[in-house]
Amino acid sequence: MSKETTAPLIRAEGLKKSFFKDQAEVPVVRGVDFSIQPGEMVAITGASGVGKSTLLHILGTLEVPTSGRVLFGPKQEDVFKYSEKALSSFRNKMLGFVFQFHYLLPEFSALENVMMPALIAGHASRAAEKQAQDLLQFVGLGHRLAHRPSELSGGEQQRVAIARAVILRPKLLLADELTGNLDSANSANVMELLVRLNQATNVSVLLVTHDQGLAKKMHRTMVMKDGVFSG
Repeated sequence: MSKETTAPLIRAEGLKKSFFKDQAEVPVVRGVDFSIQPGEMVAITGASGVGKSTLLHILGTLEVPTSGRVLFGPKQEDVFKYSEKALSSFRNKMLGFVFQFHYLLPEFSALENVMMPALIAGHASRAAEKQAQDLLQFVGLGHRLAHRPSELSGGEQQRVAIARAVILRPKLLLADELTGNLDSANSANVMELLVRLNQATNVSVLLVTHDQGLAKKMHRTMVMKDGVFSG
């Protein structure tokens, strides 16, 4: 079945987000409607301060919109109507996150960092270890299992972070400037890794980036300006 005839994985309807400073309203996201299909890779680009990261955080349920809805899955359920416990469970099972800063735990090895979400989710230690080993092999770090983050390059740390983000097989991977701290060679490696993950697991990818090379690797690019998508 083609992407055009399948239900969206996630749909935003009328999303708005304002912050308040000295009792004055500061609108950041100003009414966004768009959707992502299962297996689709989408980039959001635009100048700094136009609302890209805020939108990503709303879609990842890390921030609550001022108004509007986020609908997910075949039943297109409004995720912000979930209880706090159900929303936390949804976030852990369905979404994966990668940020510009990898946020790896410095006292743990690459293997232990990747295992962590599976252990927290209640997976057996042996099964979590096997999953983490397989993922680190997939991202090209099978020889670095025992190394701590301080012993890894920036590109290697980001690959560990990506492996950690997908160990629970999320439906949607959200990434915010994941190549922002990387040189061109490591950025290219991360780009290729995202494409391979998408092809291997059909995970949808939504990323915010200033990297036009990375954006061109996605199936579709949306340009944000003044809190809405332009064009």
